[in-house]
Amino acid sequence: MALIVHKYGGTSMGSTERIRNVAKRVAKWARAGHQMVVVPSAMSGETNRLLALAKELSPEKSTPELARELDMIAATGEQVSVGLLAIALQAEGMAAVSYAGWQVPITTDSAYTKARIASIDDARVRADLAAGKVVIITGFQGIDGEGHITTLGRGGSDTSAVAVAAAMKADECLIYTDVDGVYTTDPRIVPEARRLHTVSFEEMLEMASLGSKVLQIRSVEFAGKYRVPLRVLSSFTPWDIPIDEEARSGTLITFEEDAKMEQAVVSGIAFNRDEAKISLLGVPDRPGIAYQILGPVAEANIDIDVIIQNVSHDGRTDFSFTVHRNDYARTIDLLKTRILPATGATEVAGDPKICKVSIVGIGMRSHVGVASKMFRTLSEEGINIQMITTSEIKTSVVIDEKYMELAVRALHKAFELEQDAG
Repeated sequence: MALIVHKYGGTSMGSTERIRNVAKRVAKWARAGHQMVVVPSAMSGETNRLLALAKELSPEKSTPELARELDMIAATGEQVSVGLLAIALQAEGMAAVSYAGWQVPITTDSAYTKARIASIDDARVRADLAAGKVVIITGFQGIDGEGHITTLGRGGSDTSAVAVAAAMKADECLIYTDVDGVYTTDPRIVPEARRLHTVSFEEMLEMASLGSKVLQIRSVEFAGKYRVPLRVLSSFTPWDIPIDEEARSGTLITFEEDAKMEQAVVSGIAFNRDEAKISLLGVPDRPGIAYQILGPVAEANIDIDVIIQNVSHDGRTDFSFTVHRNDYARTIDLLKTRILPATGATEVAGDPKICKVSIVGIGMRSHVGVASKMFRTLSEEGINIQMITTSEIKTSVVIDEKYMELAVRALHKAFELEQDAG
């Protein structure tokens, strides 16, 4: 008997009929003798609907007080899902119980709308499992040290599921979504994109951080850190397919040394159109200037991605970085009101219409000329590169958003990703 965690996305929970199918699938696994913990998302579109109501009442800039209430509101979407799924399982003849994150409890810090999990007390869940119950836990949320409900940010249900699996030392965590695995790139852009049978945690972490929407980045971090076996598969396959067949489907995310990896230099093309570029021009080139710029940005809980500082001329330089597009206006305002006067820079410039395109692959460690092939391919398509960042297993470029799909298609073809590496 294994302890299995299932996570179902909002599309999988999008209607009572789909919830009934989820219940049948979970019941199948439970009847096979497995202890089952299920972490569902809110029904598709529900979180957006709830937050839109809040925005109607308060369109003003976010404050800590507002953020707390937004978490209180957003958390209800998952609470509805777990209750409905428990009822559906009970209708299937399965003993089932649902819990909100604060009832487990899943403890987080107090960064409302972007909270991070600190600990999970699994005693209550284990007692229910020992009693033969399926346990259903809200994803996306927890409770801080002062008893306030918090949420983990978009995609946080993936993180919740993997964190629960890690805390309980689950045998496997299955992430059910509306796609049947991890692809070389988005098939909606490149129809020839191929599903990967396996992908390393390192590659998946890069792809998640670079814009791949299959898994939320913190869930991959958790899985890698605590060595949680993780598989991405589709909830739209028939619920009654044999468990052995289902357990081998999708994409296995594993350690490089644990499986025969697909022998490709580049495994996938990731992209992110949710970024914006911001530049501080005429910055005095002196020690500590980067901290003077980025310190206040970090204190405002704004994540920074690509950073470039240009060569100094006459004691001044230009400093550019990217942020999530949702943080663009707030970052521009922060730079103009606080950072520009404090640093003595001359101007703030921004561009919210950029995107990031990346090639990812563990094979890049042992092959030369991969980045230059990427740059040549983009050049041949007439695509100008604005910023570049690299790691051992990835190269990313910032380009004009209008060229994103062209760049992805060209790179996918250039690296022959439509061909099965076997």
